[in-house]
Amino acid sequence: MATGVLVWGGEWLGLELQHVALLGAALGGATGVVPDRAPWERAAGLLSGAVLAWIGYALRAAWLPDTSGGRGVAAMLVVLACLLIAFLTSGRLPLWSFLIGAAAVVGAYEVAYTAAPPEFVETSPTALTTVLLAAAFGFLATVFLGNTIEDERARERGRYASDDDSDAARSDADPGEQGDDAARGPFWEGALR
Repeated sequence: MATGVLVWGGEWLGLELQHVALLGAALGGATGVVPDRAPWERAAGLLSGAVLAWIGYALRAAWLPDTSGGRGVAAMLVVLACLLIAFLTSGRLPLWSFLIGAAAVVGAYEVAYTAAPPEFVETSPTALTTVLLAAAFGFLATVFLGNTIEDERARERGRYASDDDSDAARSDADPGEQGDDAARGPFWEGALR
């Protein structure tokens, strides 16, 4: 729903969000729904990764040759910067959120950059802000689901733990009391003998 509102609202405001709405909303939504770290830490990682990827494009436009080697150096520098900041924050800003932010910018801007590298100054701010706007919509649409998912997983773990305890208690009993199926074991044990 957020993606549809974003596309409609962007068209109404004269913004070109159609090509990045789903990408940004999906990546922002993934960042919002993962129950790892506080929401502001995940959002800060996504934003930082996006800015680092944008800086990578600036390096490509200013100093690096437009070859596969230049693209490789820029990508390596962006990933190393993401790793360094995640390390310096002692993991408070998760590395995965940096990489999602970088991927959002690359997905939104690579085609436009490749078509006209000298126009980086004119085209990159629009690409950066539109994909971040789309990511913000996706993040806000899903951030409150993360706690719900984490609670569901905790209940599942508790249910599995109680099932394991029941299975352990049954295995301590006499195999004859467990019935023929339990005495034989799983179907694959016979095939492995």
